[in-house]
Amino acid sequence: MPEPLQQALHQLVSEAVMNCQEVLRYTEPNVAHDWTRMTLYRATDASDTLDMASLLIAAYCQQHTDISLDTLASYLQTRQQRSRAAGPRESDRQKIAGMLGTAPPPENDSNARRWYSWGSGYASGGPMSEADEQQVFTEAWHVLHGLRARLCDDVDALDNYLPPPVAALARKVAEVLEEPQPATV
Repeated sequence: MPEPLQQALHQLVSEAVMNCQEVLRYTEPNVAHDWTRMTLYRATDASDTLDMASLLIAAYCQQHTDISLDTLASYLQTRQQRSRAAGPRESDRQKIAGMLGTAPPPENDSNARRWYSWGSGYASGGPMSEADEQQVFTEAWHVLHGLRARLCDDVDALDNYLPPPVAALARKVAEVLEEPQPATV
């Protein structure tokens, strides 16, 4: 991958991650008054940013590699794409019903029952198959924020963009990073 494209992708992915963090921040009780508007804004901002990253890669591949248009469309998973303008689908409504534990769909509607079950899975701890995988991700997230806080020397800024429990853990990581570590040979 050419370095300018790599740099652009790093910047776009970082921006998308920040938007995703904002989505999480607006789920906290202290900002709950504005959660509907801001979670949707930030989630769609993250989606648009990642779309931009995907299309930059695709444009590079189209202009500088011998990847066919059919292969490129396959890599872009264009058959999975749908417009947000179409609004929520029945599958989305069934997932919400499953998350909230409302009445399940009829037995004879296997698709609706599958989406309902998926929503129930989110409500009971998430769709990941291994709880340890989620824990590792969460811990890595805290470490990255601690490192970021340490590098910018503004640990108090963590409160501006992280949920309070995450900010506290990131602060602890930043404190550990401040302590000189013995050299290993």
